[in-house]
Order: sequence, then structure tokens, then C-alpha cells
Amino acid sequence: MSKRESSKYKIDRRMGENIWGRPKSPVNRREYGPGQHGQRRKSKLSDFGVQLRAKQKLKGYYGDIREKQFRAIFAEADRRKGDTGENLIGLLESRLDAIVYRAKFVPTPFAARQFINHGHVKVNGVKVNIGSYRCKAGDVIEIREKSKQLAIVLESVSLAERDVPDYVEVDHNKMVATYVRVPTLADVPYPVIMEPNLVVEFYSR
Repeated sequence: MSKRESSKYKIDRRMGENIWGRPKSPVNRREYGPGQHGQRRKSKLSDFGVQLRAKQKLKGYYGDIREKQFRAIFAEADRRKGDTGENLIGLLESRLDAIVYRAKFVPTPFAARQFINHGHVKVNGVKVNIGSYRCKAGDVIEIREKSKQLAIVLESVSLAERDVPDYVEVDHNKMVATYVRVPTLADVPYPVIMEPNLVVEFYSR
């Protein structure tokens, strides 16, 4: 198993939830946590513990973003007008790696980041190799011509386990996607419940 696969499944086990809705998640077989003491009865979490878990789950879902980077995204969400939790989701979903994943060009957020880093993606006709690049409504994301027949792309497009949300328009024949609009929390097809309000509480302590 690759390091990325191992990391991905470790997050699932730690959270006790199949946070990407993947059929191969070990949580589908074992709901208890990893490690020697994983099967012990779970103790009730404190308010801090609940908030921390909500933050770890959201951060992990987007490819386990580094804490410093995630905190910076939260700080920007907090500076913007409106609901901070909704702003946070909008900023996370506007990342290029998130859109590549939503468009089903790759099977996981981890794969999306690696795919972009290797130079397979263009935004508005220009190659972008930074997964955290922030897209704007109307931006056109496409796979480079020489990358369209890669096995990872063809396999991901055919996966039936998730649909493309309506804030991303995709033409899988041309391997082109358009980021139509910034979504709200209710728009995002998370397989598990995400609670950005608890993330706001965590950072507001």
C-alpha cells in the first residue's frame, strides 16, 4: 500500500468514519480506531474534543491540509463578511485540488494534489501545478492533452460511487470542467456530516 493510501485510510480509522465514502475504507469492516487500544469503549468527548475532531475531519477530507495552511484559510474566512463557517467551506471548495476531485478527474483529494503537482492540469489555458491555487467562478479547468488518456483519469471518470455536484460543470469527453459558483455547505456532497461551526468555535477559543 502506498504512503498516500495508508495516510488516507489512517484518517478514516482515526475519525471512525468513512469520510470520503470509499468502498475500500477499512471503517466499512472495522469501526473501531487504529492501534493497540482501538477496540476499547469510546469515552465521551469534551467540548474541546468535539471541536478538535470536527476540525481534523474537515482538514483531513481535503487531503490532510497542513495546520498552518488550514489556519490561514480559516483566518481569511473569518475576515470576510457573512457566516465564517460557510466562508470556510467556500474557500476550501475553491481550491484547484478540490475542483479536480469534484470533477471526477481523479479518485481522491490526495490524488488530485499529486496530479496537479505533476503538471497535468491547466486553468484558463495556463498550466498550474499548485493544488491550493484558488479558482474563481467561471474558471475553466482542463486536463492537458497528453494526460487525458492516463489510467487514473479514465478509471476515476467511470467510478459510480460519487456524482459531480451542480456547482461544477464537466465534459468528460473533452476532460474540461467549469467552476460555476462558490457553493454553500448544503451544496457540497460530503459522505459524512461536516460541522464547520464547530471548527469556528475551535479557532475562536
